Amino acid sequence: MEPKLSLQAILQRELQIWQSGALPGLAVVGLIVLLRLTGGLQVFEWMALDTLLRLRSPEPIDEHILIVGVDEDDLQSIKEYPIPDGKLAELIQTLRQDNPALIGLDIFRDLPQGKGHAQLETIFRTTPNLIGIETVSPRVVAPPPALPDKQVGFADFSSLDTDGKLRRSLLATYNVEQTQFRYSFATRIAEQFLGRYQLLLQAGNRDPYAMRFGAAELPRVQPNTGGYRNLKPAEVETLLNFRSGSHPFRMVSMRAVLAGQVPATWVRDRIVLIGMVAPSVKDIVNSVAVSSIAPHPVPGIVYGVEVHAHAVSQITQAALDGRPLLYSWAEGWEYIWIIGWGLLGIGLGRVFSHPWHILSGLGLSCFVLLGSCYALLLVGCWVPLVPALSVLFLNSVGLTASLFYRYQQDLKRQLRDRQHMLEYTFDAIHSGPLQTLSQLLSQSRSSDVSREQMNEKLEILNRELRAVYESVKQEVLTTQTNLHLAADLELNLDSPLHEVLYEVYIHTLEREFECFKTIKFCVTTFDPLNTTHLTMEQKRGLCRFLEEALCNVGKYAIGVTRLDVACTQQHGWNIIRVTDNGKGLSTSSTASSSLIPPSISSKTIGGRGTQFSHQLAQQLGGHFRREPMTPCGTYCELKWNTTKLRFWW
Repeated sequence: MEPKLSLQAILQRELQIWQSGALPGLAVVGLIVLLRLTGGLQVFEWMALDTLLRLRSPEPIDEHILIVGVDEDDLQSIKEYPIPDGKLAELIQTLRQDNPALIGLDIFRDLPQGKGHAQLETIFRTTPNLIGIETVSPRVVAPPPALPDKQVGFADFSSLDTDGKLRRSLLATYNVEQTQFRYSFATRIAEQFLGRYQLLLQAGNRDPYAMRFGAAELPRVQPNTGGYRNLKPAEVETLLNFRSGSHPFRMVSMRAVLAGQVPATWVRDRIVLIGMVAPSVKDIVNSVAVSSIAPHPVPGIVYGVEVHAHAVSQITQAALDGRPLLYSWAEGWEYIWIIGWGLLGIGLGRVFSHPWHILSGLGLSCFVLLGSCYALLLVGCWVPLVPALSVLFLNSVGLTASLFYRYQQDLKRQLRDRQHMLEYTFDAIHSGPLQTLSQLLSQSRSSDVSREQMNEKLEILNRELRAVYESVKQEVLTTQTNLHLAADLELNLDSPLHEVLYEVYIHTLEREFECFKTIKFCVTTFDPLNTTHLTMEQKRGLCRFLEEALCNVGKYAIGVTRLDVACTQQHGWNIIRVTDNGKGLSTSSTASSSLIPPSISSKTIGGRGTQFSHQLAQQLGGHFRREPMTPCGTYCELKWNTTKLRFWW
């Protein structure tokens, strides 16, 4: 059962968790926000918008619009380019017979072209539902002279984004020279068409500088709309919500109209747009829309008349059918959205403790994020996908990688702790009960042991076995900086090492070993040692080494009268030395049994003490030796050079 943590310990643990996980995660959020503020994610946000727009289900054909596209075959049949005025007049006259709601001519006619100019001018003057085009920037192209101002709209598109794609629709611009607004071709057509439904062009309710047709207010593009950063938009422009699908509009050729092959129902009360769709004319725009006719010069390329059709369609459909217009949140809400997903990424590492659980949570969170962005775009809202996905992914993956590392380290630590407890338990048994049992077995083989002595030894063995349990339990609860020597004795390893070693010396000599009873005098030297590079585990190992060496004297140095213990520095070496003048063991037994009687297996007891000492010396980059002295006694020494410490963890 784990010990109950205090409130202070819980708070400290939470603080460490948030310092290791939340602070780096917040730094990632701050970095992504900074990148977005400076426009570093702008292109990626455009790409995300394009992808989500293309993922939409195909929309039905807009029945309100018909495109008459003058293609290459039409030009070949006319044998002349630009198209003569007479042919345009014939085309418009043919369409007028089927009573279209509006005719939009997306072909420049500021100058006469070929034969039939007078006929075309007559058509212009007698067709009030005809809209012509002009350009206002950067090069001005005048409208057809015969058309009144209210029947003219500019054909200029919004500036292309830096990746060369068109994502905005220019609605109006202010003419400084004429001190008046000029309306776009699409705006003029939508204005007249929606006027038939009593939906007039008005100023916006939410934004007085925006345009509104009934309840449909066209959101103006601002400098930081959606993924745009520091944009310099024209006076009035909106995001262009292209119709999805490969055939958003009906398109027929000029030949088909002149030959009477177009059903009258396709023209009656419809908006008819006339424009060039011949690749040789190069009236094309790179956009995110799906091509509406085939073949196109390049995938993703649409003709200018198609772009005008999309611009008209998004206005009329929004006013008549409530089709969503693209808009974005206020900047503050966008950054709350981004930070929220970043905190979720951090939270995954706090809620889940296993890396695979975090990855599963990340997958689900990404699915929810992508689904939310897609669903919001379907209703017209463009929210930050790339920044939110970045902070979510980076924080979650970073925490996952950290947890994978932490998981491996925890596993190693658990194995190391288990090994430590096994070694500690064996040492506790070896230092007490096993030695008592060894003496008891040796005495039982001789006939001079009495029943009372046997009972006394068994009582000692019983107490030592119980003490092992208490000792192991205390070791589990002992902090990293403490050394547990007995049920009532803990040493602080943060204290100077020579003082801790002296406490080990005093405590060990107080233990009830037979050989300690014959010692007449002790010579001790406990000088300060250089412990600059020692870890707590190494300090604990040095204390255990001294305890083991002294216990061996108490158990096996028969007839010992003098004990020399030195903890000192000599010639740049730290030295712990224990020397006695007892009878001890034979050389062969000592070398193989670590001062353990021949009656006890060296594999189970003696090898452990020697192995531990050699391992400790190796970690410290030093040397260990234990050997008998002449004529009697044992010399046990561990020395190390602090400049050669090795750290194993």
